[in-house]
Amino acid sequence: MTRLSPNDIALHKGPQIEPLVCLTAYTYPMAQILDAHCDVLLVGDSLGMVLYGMRTTLGVDMDMMIRHGRAVTEASENACVVIDMPYGTYEKNFAAAYANICRMLAMTGAGAVKLEGGEDMAPLIEHLTMRGIDVMAHIGLQPQSVEKDGGYKIKGKTQEQEEQLMRDAMAVQEAGAFSVVIEGTIEPVARKISAALKIPTIGIGASAACDGQILVTEDMLGLMPGVPTFVKQYEDMRGRIETAVETYKHEVKTRAFPDAQSVYTAPNAKPETPYAVKRKAS
Repeated sequence: MTRLSPNDIALHKGPQIEPLVCLTAYTYPMAQILDAHCDVLLVGDSLGMVLYGMRTTLGVDMDMMIRHGRAVTEASENACVVIDMPYGTYEKNFAAAYANICRMLAMTGAGAVKLEGGEDMAPLIEHLTMRGIDVMAHIGLQPQSVEKDGGYKIKGKTQEQEEQLMRDAMAVQEAGAFSVVIEGTIEPVARKISAALKIPTIGIGASAACDGQILVTEDMLGLMPGVPTFVKQYEDMRGRIETAVETYKHEVKTRAFPDAQSVYTAPNAKPETPYAVKRKAS
């Protein structure tokens, strides 16, 4: 099986093309499960909130993203792996951004990076793409700008915002981004942007007219409390885990576990490697 590349993703454009299926992945086992079903696995800086309990993504650093990015790339074989550049690692100047991004890609094996920003980020995107680095852009609601914006605010509500969003979208396209995430943007505006662009748009709280959709996996599986209103929960995994843990607790308390199948009973048995696992998805 050949892994999808950013060039493959760039071809998924238009209403006649099958939409891109995208989800976040931060860990080896989750990436293994998702890989067969997704076109893009995003190692998002949302891991700061989902895995580390942070209130925003601003505390995520390079080392965190490298550790999780490497795990996702190792676990997957099919999906294009895209990794977020964390806040403060690419905004200062081109030289620092290029060095950090090269390190991120070399250490993780990811196929592309995602950068938040529109017109303001277009010069850097052009600088990177001219040097062979594939960039997914991110416009609309930008979690790394939460403090500057005064919270998580839906975009596109005014004519001024709509015009700025269109300028942002056109700027990142012209700079060479192979796709763009549109987050937290009212549906008619996201629809207009998607129709206007030649590169694929990936919606999150945007529009079904986008060329793909992405959600935080833990949100759509029902693992996280207090999810955004645009999230559809496809499963109540939090409830199912609680039920499983309650059953385990009961069996431990009553000494029903471990049973005969869960202990070693033959003193002269051939030595085993009890934690041997297949490291790649079949």
